[in-house]
Amino acid sequence: MISINPVILCGGFGKRLWPLSRSDHPKQFTHFLDKKTLFQETLLRLKGLSDEIITKRYIFVANERHRFLLKNQAEELGFKDSSLLIEHQGKNTAPALTLAALEALSFCDQDAVLVVMPSDHAILDNKLFLSSINQAIKLAAKGNIVTLGIIANSPDINYGYIQTENSPGNLNEYKVLAFHEKPSLEEANTYLSSHFFWNSGIYILKASVWIKAITKIRPDIYDMVYQAWESRSIDSNFIRPDPDLYEKIPADSIDYAVIEKANEFKIPIKMVGLDAGWSDLGSWNSVWNFSKKDSNQNVKIGDVITKDSSNSLIYSTSKLVATIGIDNLVVIEILDAVLIADKRQDHKIKDFVVDLENQKRKESTLHVKVYRPWGWYMVVEESENFKVKRIQVNPMSSLSLQLHKFRTEHWVVVNGIATVQIEDKNFLLNENESTYISCGSKHRLSNSTNDILDIIEIQSGKYLGEDDIIRFEDSFGRCD
Repeated sequence: MISINPVILCGGFGKRLWPLSRSDHPKQFTHFLDKKTLFQETLLRLKGLSDEIITKRYIFVANERHRFLLKNQAEELGFKDSSLLIEHQGKNTAPALTLAALEALSFCDQDAVLVVMPSDHAILDNKLFLSSINQAIKLAAKGNIVTLGIIANSPDINYGYIQTENSPGNLNEYKVLAFHEKPSLEEANTYLSSHFFWNSGIYILKASVWIKAITKIRPDIYDMVYQAWESRSIDSNFIRPDPDLYEKIPADSIDYAVIEKANEFKIPIKMVGLDAGWSDLGSWNSVWNFSKKDSNQNVKIGDVITKDSSNSLIYSTSKLVATIGIDNLVVIEILDAVLIADKRQDHKIKDFVVDLENQKRKESTLHVKVYRPWGWYMVVEESENFKVKRIQVNPMSSLSLQLHKFRTEHWVVVNGIATVQIEDKNFLLNENESTYISCGSKHRLSNSTNDILDIIEIQSGKYLGEDDIIRFEDSFGRCD
């Protein structure tokens, strides 16, 4: 029997998929192609492995600001006994995998195989994926570093490439000769042969093999990650390496730090081919390539009507989007932003988002619907001295005990029963009942029932920023 620990790398902000993907709610945690998020699809991807493979604890590595999104979405699917590794600051994938390997070795009674997967990929044929993964796990159990290579069916400058020997070994197993970084279009055209594959970024290897490899090739990364790991803290099931030590770690990817140098250091590395309808969904153009198209090569998602339009991706979340006479465009509508771009220039969206960040535009960071560990809120309307929110509180959840220095609030219950604390007074609010919270009063909103609680909150005051909050108690460890 072979034991595995799936490792899900949840970093990244998906800037090229703006306005749907934003830094506080990136693409891997967003519902945009299915009822489940890309992260949740990744969690379910390993169900159905060979009977001789035992799946042990899942290990997640995520950014601090996404920890509750990860935890809530994992628990929705029943993944509760998992290791949640939280990076104070993203340092790319090599330090993240090193953390995961140290965590795996800390609780396993044997050296389990790590199945390392990004959390934002899409795969059409999961049976073919499982077939390749089964084979890769067996190779990794023998001490190899194994990667999955995607059959390159078109020249693509957005992917790295794996160069293999001209013919595979047994059962679709290849010896890796070299890795090539994202090429020019001219180079990519020369890679369209039977021994060049797209690099999927999926790796299968023993925890000890990774530790030995990075210790040999990048001891600076290993030593600093190890120090931060040794000084880790644990709260609310989150495992945090020491933030001050972690901040000093050099940022580098798995590929740059180790994989591309493996042959040079005589570390065995092999590739298993994967032809299962794979995409990293790294851009709107890749979403168009991956998705089902109509007779005019349009991808239409949501309430969309087209006339004399072709080769375009049109995405609607809240209203009818109609196009007439367009070609090769990306049209994305969400509540607070609309993107219209030439599909061939969607690589510039990332730079545009940086411009928004420099302008301190909230559209670069927050959605209109903002998720919190207790539920979510949505700004319905706002002006200079008032703001109206819809707030939904999950069953048996509570906001923090808090106060505001600059605003007052009115709460109106529209669905469910609210438990309210204002200073030393505690009471219930039923549907169509309301209450008032004066500026400077300590207060807390809770849902002590098994049903969803919906309220409307009306704020008024000279300053209505989300940072006007002082927390005194919090179930989610967010007090200063």
